[in-house]
Amino acid sequence: MWYYEKKLQYPVKVSSCNPRLAKFLIEQYGGADGELAAALRYLNQRYSIPDKVIGLLTDIGTEEFAHLEMIATMVYKLTKDASAEQMEEAGLGAHYANHDNALFYHNAAGVPWTASYIQAKGDPIADLYEDIAAEEKARATYQWLINMSDDPDLNDGLAFLREREIIHSQRFREAVEILKEERGKKQFF
Repeated sequence: MWYYEKKLQYPVKVSSCNPRLAKFLIEQYGGADGELAAALRYLNQRYSIPDKVIGLLTDIGTEEFAHLEMIATMVYKLTKDASAEQMEEAGLGAHYANHDNALFYHNAAGVPWTASYIQAKGDPIADLYEDIAAEEKARATYQWLINMSDDPDLNDGLAFLREREIIHSQRFREAVEILKEERGKKQFF
């Protein structure tokens, strides 16, 4: 059971309207390595993973929804005052034509989110290595977004998200070691 606390996991501040940056940031909203795909991946994988690490997948999957909420807030704040012309100049003309400034799950190139982004092999070690890779790809994307941004307020939130990806990767690495040790004791997969 989840309890929703009506506040963001970390404060989101944006210095100014910047639809160009929002276009790139939307990658973490609806892209293959974004927060939605991660949340659904981990919450789905927990059904076929040994009991010793189910809680980890539940905890991190739930936190990814909190990250999704932060990204949504960032994108909204970056575009809420943008004119149609600014949206078009930023490469968001098609998005604006379809959604105005509403959020929609797609990547930075405008490709809609798809369930094919969610990986689940059913082998706990393989799935956890996939999860480590997903976290490292998200970490890299956050760093590239920070590199493209000149907004110190936004970069603060992006740096928080980048650091959480590092922690998640470390926790998944620890889970791999736990399962490898367990594999040595008995054959459970």
